[in-house]
Amino acid sequence: MDSSDSASPASPSLIEVTLAILYREGRFLMQLRDDFPHIIYPGVWGFFGGHIEPGEGPDAGVRRELSEELGYIPPVLDLFFDQADERVHRYYYHGALTVPVSELELNEGQDLALCSVDDVLAGRKYSDKLNEERPLGAPHQKALKAFIESGLLPSAEA
Repeated sequence: MDSSDSASPASPSLIEVTLAILYREGRFLMQLRDDFPHIIYPGVWGFFGGHIEPGEGPDAGVRRELSEELGYIPPVLDLFFDQADERVHRYYYHGALTVPVSELELNEGQDLALCSVDDVLAGRKYSDKLNEERPLGAPHQKALKAFIESGLLPSAEA
């Protein structure tokens, strides 16, 4: 087992989450979060991912979350960056979406869709399922802008 699969050191009160930036044909897969008031960022477009379970490392956590939420794990997932504040440590991974969106299972959230660079810059995305426009979560938009600027999006994807 490599170190990326071992549990990462964290204080007991620090929440650890993994998030996946998945891309296909120059667009990014996003999840329209449920409108439940008790969840963080209700009703906005965000990344698939979630909490890392006790004893689980970030690499294993992102794969488990994607399997649970989408029924899909990309062949390659690489850490883009991680950031922490006094409450949350976020691990942002990236990878190619190698299957059509129609083959994904939406097991959490209200909708899923590919988000264009223009949507990212505007901070809004239309949901065909709800027939309305919804905002991108601010940290998700910020991470996507950084990803676009990083040059990591394959040239065929840009």
